[in-house]
Amino acid sequence: MAKYLFVYHGGSMPETEAEGMAVMAQWQAWFEQMGPAVVDAGNPVGLSSTVQSDGIVEANGGSNPVSGYSIISTDSQDAAETLAQGCPIRERGGSIEIAEIMEM
Repeated sequence: MAKYLFVYHGGSMPETEAEGMAVMAQWQAWFEQMGPAVVDAGNPVGLSSTVQSDGIVEANGGSNPVSGYSIISTDSQDAAETLAQGCPIRERGGSIEIAEIMEM
């Protein structure tokens, strides 16, 4: 089994405590649905900065800032993409970047 990094981009923040609890319940249900494929459910992340190859630092994550991550174990990139289809961030306007983690 390979491990895949799910990098979440965007997605709107809940506006009320009740909405926040509902969103968290959606994420929990998605993780439970994936079962043992979830290696690390991950966490949301704060604002990032990007250090460019020329050394210039771009504040606020650049053009497509990261909003969180998870690590998933599955048979293939296709299987990882299928699992990502159920991610609640998509309902809030966000996207999921998927990359295989290369074992060294």
